[in-house]
Amino acid sequence: MKKILLLTACVCYGGATLLAQALPKWTEKAKKAVFSVVTYNKDNQILNTGNGFYIDENGTAVSDYSLFRGAERAVVVTADGKELPVTCILGANDMYDVVKFQTATDKKNTALTAAPQSPATGETVYLLPYSTQKATTLQSGPVAQKDTITHDSFYYTIGLQTADKNVSCPVMNAAGQVIGLVQKSADPDSKESYVIGIGYATALNINALSGNDRALNSIGIRKGLPSDEAQALVYLYMQATQTDTDSYLALLDQFLQQFPNSSEGYQRRANCYMTFGDEQHNALADTDLKKSLEVAAKKDEAHYSLAKLLYSYNIGRGETPAYANWGWERAAEEIRQALALNDQPLYHQTEGDICFARQQYAEAFTAYSAVNRSELASAASFYAAAKARQLTEGSQLDEVAALMDSAVAQYAKPYGKEAAPYLYERAQVKSEMKKYREAVLDYNDFYDAMLGQVSAEFYITREQAEMQCRMYQQAINDVNKATELEPENAEFWAEKGGVHLRVNQLEEAVNALQQAIRLDGKNAGAHRMLGYCQVQQGNKKEGMANLQKALELGDTVAKDLMEKYK
Repeated sequence: MKKILLLTACVCYGGATLLAQALPKWTEKAKKAVFSVVTYNKDNQILNTGNGFYIDENGTAVSDYSLFRGAERAVVVTADGKELPVTCILGANDMYDVVKFQTATDKKNTALTAAPQSPATGETVYLLPYSTQKATTLQSGPVAQKDTITHDSFYYTIGLQTADKNVSCPVMNAAGQVIGLVQKSADPDSKESYVIGIGYATALNINALSGNDRALNSIGIRKGLPSDEAQALVYLYMQATQTDTDSYLALLDQFLQQFPNSSEGYQRRANCYMTFGDEQHNALADTDLKKSLEVAAKKDEAHYSLAKLLYSYNIGRGETPAYANWGWERAAEEIRQALALNDQPLYHQTEGDICFARQQYAEAFTAYSAVNRSELASAASFYAAAKARQLTEGSQLDEVAALMDSAVAQYAKPYGKEAAPYLYERAQVKSEMKKYREAVLDYNDFYDAMLGQVSAEFYITREQAEMQCRMYQQAINDVNKATELEPENAEFWAEKGGVHLRVNQLEEAVNALQQAIRLDGKNAGAHRMLGYCQVQQGNKKEGMANLQKALELGDTVAKDLMEKYK
């Protein structure tokens, strides 16, 4: 009779309980994959306890997200009593309350194999609990309902009553393959349970944009990196501006452990080390720079990236001596090596930038010209060539203007804001060439491209060109707008006085110049022009006093005027 009882399944609410003799043969091995989880808060106090299980032999596991929310660290306790730390989080979803993570491991773990097919409705499945005891009991029940989450992920309703202690325990099919993990029930008396499919849990991952994931960020434990190197590099880029330096360095270390042959990874870590600016970190950076060249699959790209990095370093160091051989000559040598291996327009662009920074303007112009003969030609490259040519000894402004024409020609009318800087620069060149009307036209196009959102300084600049080509009313309108925008700028009021004086509007000139002097009593030019206006108005005494003041302030023209009107 006793033997019969031991071999018979004991019926309970919401399913059946299988005793040891009735257990499937896979139970003993499978239970070793199930563990207990303990999470801790920032004060190292226990936050939650629960369950989880391994899904591969390398320590990858799943559990419920609620267990980890707010946790700063966590450990798992395996079926044989071994305690292992959770090393990183590999994915999380708060809607379906599931998390994937990595634990430390000194050997291959016993792991559960995911079922290749989802169970059919009515099929019997088994709840495998966490147990440190030799004897194990299983609960079984039918699949009551199966809902599709994605094309290969499912959510199951099981005809089986479970308790909180069963949350995140695996649910198995008859072949001993895991189909999902138990979720917390809103009704503890329910005769049914809910299971999130294993496909959904295993598919959780870290991607390039996971740095902004609310569920992941609510867990204080270190996050893993995307398994794809390109995605991981984007993730690093996103995190560079969102984390402190120490945390970012830790991420870079983690990245290079995962991708030890990433040339870009070593250069990024070197760049981070270089921001410290001390000998110790510079030495570490130098080691990484050498490693980046050593492991690079494409040597030309590695030399190019290093040249770019050294360009930024030298631009930023000012008068500080360069560390070791990180100076401009090294930057130039790196880009020369890149070009020797692969003559790319992009590399010529960097070559031009390095030469320009070294004030080697003729060489910079040659490099930028190579870019302009390629498919990478752009407004920016034509502009760079124009500036280099302008600063080259013996160059002609006509050449510079032609290059600026090519820069502007990259855009069609009506011009947008992208074209605005080049229109403004061409106007400056045209002014220097004394082609003032053409300059004014460019300033007008710049104004339209900026939708009228310009500074007071712009109005003064355009006004000065307008005065040169006798567009007096336009000049008066512009200088009035400048003083309206910056009424406390003494120079603008002095400029306004000069404009009115030029067209013999003496009263307006006097008012503007007096305002300039009220704002800046040491404005010699304003005193001189005011004195001249007052003499012209017949107010010689005050006029001569202002001329004398201008002379005292160093205005030499005032002396000639005083001699004339003496």
